[in-house]
Amino acid sequence: MPIVTDTGFAEDDYTGEIVDLPSDTDPATLKASNAEMIRIDFPSFADGRGFTLARLLRLRGYKGRLRARGHVIADQYAMARRAGFDEVEIDEALASRQPEDQWLFRADWQKNDYQARLRG
Repeated sequence: MPIVTDTGFAEDDYTGEIVDLPSDTDPATLKASNAEMIRIDFPSFADGRGFTLARLLRLRGYKGRLRARGHVIADQYAMARRAGFDEVEIDEALASRQPEDQWLFRADWQKNDYQARLRG
């Protein structure tokens, strides 16, 4: 499965233990973790609960690697990065439909942050 980062597609290089969180995890139960990687599942591109979970983990002090897995589309990449994800894991079929250039187009996610522009 390809891993998407700000530099494009890459092979998965992580070999450690992964803590998986389903998208329906109750946000009230989230705590800062010392896990090296937490992976949050996205069962559908229309299911945005994973973005909330990522943001809450970062706000509660999680410093490890945070990965979105599943049905995240290229149009959502900037949102994923702003929410706190470091990378996105997609399947080969999605990588074929949305090639690397579509993801790279959104890789400059900090530049296009409208909230930062409003804050001046």
